[in-house]
Amino acid sequence: MSLGAIMDKDTINHKNEPFYTKAKQQGYRARSAYKLFEIQKKYNIFKRSFYILDIGSAPGSWLQVAKKFAEENLTKYQDRHYHREEYKILGVDIKKVSPIEQVDTMKLDITNPSSIIKIQTFLEGEKFDLVLSDASIKKSGNKFSDQVRQVKLCLKILDILYLLKSKGNLVIKLFQGEDFKRVHRAMKAKFHFVKSYKPRASSKKSNEIYIIGLNKK
Repeated sequence: MSLGAIMDKDTINHKNEPFYTKAKQQGYRARSAYKLFEIQKKYNIFKRSFYILDIGSAPGSWLQVAKKFAEENLTKYQDRHYHREEYKILGVDIKKVSPIEQVDTMKLDITNPSSIIKIQTFLEGEKFDLVLSDASIKKSGNKFSDQVRQVKLCLKILDILYLLKSKGNLVIKLFQGEDFKRVHRAMKAKFHFVKSYKPRASSKKSNEIYIIGLNKK
């Protein structure tokens, strides 16, 4: 998904893969939807998640998945403890995201401080229950430099976790490499539970991996 200049996950190289075909058949905008489904199945990240931020949201497949679970949560929990009688989903990306009913999107750069002000305005004093990030730098082909730049992006996202409520959850994409432990340590300082995971829906050739943080301190 995109942030800055983002690589399209559904390039020609992926069009013959089973998850690409499945996404088209089931109405999801990209095969990456199934990465999120797998993460949910293993870690239950959407539990009691009504206010959700999706960073690097284009083309919108993770927003579609988030909407599905947020709608289910309203019926499943009928929750009054967090005063969540509705869901709010916001997708942010420097690329325009085609509209999804009952989902908000903003065309902005998450690394720009003015963008955070806009997100806070959207929240109206509340905090998110879940932050998702499938955002990626544009790969140059140099695995070392790509990994370093992706780490910097991840650390910038971790810097804005004051937008996430206490006991909230985070999913963030990283590239495997020497600096992986740096992000993992930063996550451990912020969450009670931290695990890395590569979904089956990820390309076998890709060095992407997701870090899941549950129960923010």
